[in-house]
Amino acid sequence: MELFDVVYLLMSGTTTAVRAPEILRGIQGLGVPTVIAIPTPNAARVIAPWSLADIPGVRVVESYFDAAIRPRPPRGVVLFAPCSFNSLNKLAHGIADNLTLSVAAEAIGRRTPVVVAPSLNQPLLEHPVAQASLATLPRWGVRVVPPVDEGTGPRLANTADLLAAVAPHLRPA
Repeated sequence: MELFDVVYLLMSGTTTAVRAPEILRGIQGLGVPTVIAIPTPNAARVIAPWSLADIPGVRVVESYFDAAIRPRPPRGVVLFAPCSFNSLNKLAHGIADNLTLSVAAEAIGRRTPVVVAPSLNQPLLEHPVAQASLATLPRWGVRVVPPVDEGTGPRLANTADLLAAVAPHLRPA
């Protein structure tokens, strides 16, 4: 199995995007030398890019022309957390209409590890299209870390579970 020293944190514009700094710090705790954060346009409305960029060692990329991903995004592990209903379904249908989805789609095509952590409420989680997307992505080699329900309805999985899904794909520090 190929191991990587680059991790991407892709994030959608759900309320749980506010956990991105915590997740980024956790990724750094795994000893990863290169951490690239890429929010969707909607995520940038939920969490300020500067709050991600203020974490030492994290590169926030908001443009296809950023030197960190040119000429092609470097091979690495992709963690899409949180992944919204919209992003989940676009990804499962091959729609890459923004930088975040393009990086995820390219990683799937490269067969590099992709971990998707949906952040959906119960009605969206039960929606037939979401269920179809959650069945499609694993067939493509994508690992899905399901939402957890701690009594208030489904939410983004715990950070420890997200990190546990990424860690086996990393080159030892």
